[in-house]
Amino acid sequence: MLPILVGGFIAGLLDMTSAYVTFGRYMPIGIAGGLVGPAARHISPGLYILGLAIHYLIAFSAAAAYCLASKKLTFLREHFLVCGLVFGIVFFLFMNLVVLPLSAYHAMGPYTYRGLVQVLVAHMFLIGLPISTSLRMFSR
Repeated sequence: MLPILVGGFIAGLLDMTSAYVTFGRYMPIGIAGGLVGPAARHISPGLYILGLAIHYLIAFSAAAAYCLASKKLTFLREHFLVCGLVFGIVFFLFMNLVVLPLSAYHAMGPYTYRGLVQVLVAHMFLIGLPISTSLRMFSR
């Protein structure tokens, strides 16, 4: 449980910081918009909090998925550096090919090469690596 909490919190915090720098202070409203749709055009504290809650729910879910998978796939724990980086790429692909198309935005590209590389590197180092490292540090 501790690896999920620590890994999810750190990954969520790092990713949120990166998103604030990239998209600005209303980034949580954009996340909430994926759930509520056009209603997100009206900025409110409730939508802001909803966006933050969704953001952390996704981060904790990613950490839980990695930790649960590591029970059967022990190499995830043993080779945490490489597996964490690969998990960051897998997480990016899942978010962009499954979650975003199903959201109220129905988001699908197009991506610039530079933007794609930046986002992949961010997911590798800001999401995948903290989750795999927390599993390595806090698992029994």
